[in-house]
Amino acid sequence: MISRRKFLSYSAAFGAGITFSRSSGLWPGALADSLVTPDGDTVITILHTNDTHSQIDPLPANDKNAGRGGVARRATIVKKIRQQNPNTLLIDAGDVCQGTPYFNFFKGEVEYKAMSAIGYDVGTLGNHEFDNGVDSLVAALKFANFDIVSANYDVKGTKLEQIVKRYVVKTVGGVRIGLFGLGISPVALIDPNNFKGVTYIDPVVTARDVVKQLREVEKCSLVVCLSHLGYFANPRPGSISDGPLAAQVDGIDFIASGHSHLFMQEPVMQKQPCGAQTMIFQVGKSGINLGRVDFTFRGVKIVAASGRLIDLTAGA
Repeated sequence: MISRRKFLSYSAAFGAGITFSRSSGLWPGALADSLVTPDGDTVITILHTNDTHSQIDPLPANDKNAGRGGVARRATIVKKIRQQNPNTLLIDAGDVCQGTPYFNFFKGEVEYKAMSAIGYDVGTLGNHEFDNGVDSLVAALKFANFDIVSANYDVKGTKLEQIVKRYVVKTVGGVRIGLFGLGISPVALIDPNNFKGVTYIDPVVTARDVVKQLREVEKCSLVVCLSHLGYFANPRPGSISDGPLAAQVDGIDFIASGHSHLFMQEPVMQKQPCGAQTMIFQVGKSGINLGRVDFTFRGVKIVAASGRLIDLTAGA
């Protein structure tokens, strides 16, 4: 583990060397799977991570995934993809913190500075973000140069109120994209003293309300949920995770999933009550992989969607 001083020096130089273009429309030199789109279509790429757990360096020699991952590799691949498609968003589904000495010593500062240098657009809160309490989380989030969303953690009256938003709307390539976050129940996961002042709200009720706002008021053509509820192929009856959530809520196009550390090889589809489909994708843990989802728009209508796993060690 490098020292705080060396890391901050490195991250400042690293961030200064990264420039991101966000112009609209199709792009020269696009990936092969994007070249087949008809003229006039717009491809929106969403890159996503989850449960990176303070893994700044590649995984150590004593780990079964030794040598894989690392924020430098992630930054390189994200930069490459953004050069290929400027219409790209980078998001995270929570548990940025906890797991290595970086968090033990620096309390989240290193993690959020690294994410800011890479160029994240939006993140949500996992249960481990609260490991040192609300005040410590507030201090760490000062280093996050991107939006933090969490719709079912009511933070009114806490110091998080000025930082955490229910949702954000991004216009990318002329498409309005609504992004909101959902967090896991704190019961038996978060020390009540560390969650003090924050109220947990039913994620299904919350999602219905937020999606309605994004669709009807904000006029979003793409709705994305950053979820730290977990994904389970066979969820317990009555439990709320990503599959049951999507099965009860109309209007979510994509769930970037976190919490359950599931190494999915490709997205899964979940039928909504109205019959439409929600794509769900989770890419493991420790920053080993990056998820990529491409939505093709004709005007404001989605005409195609696909997703794939990117192993950071193998490259894009």
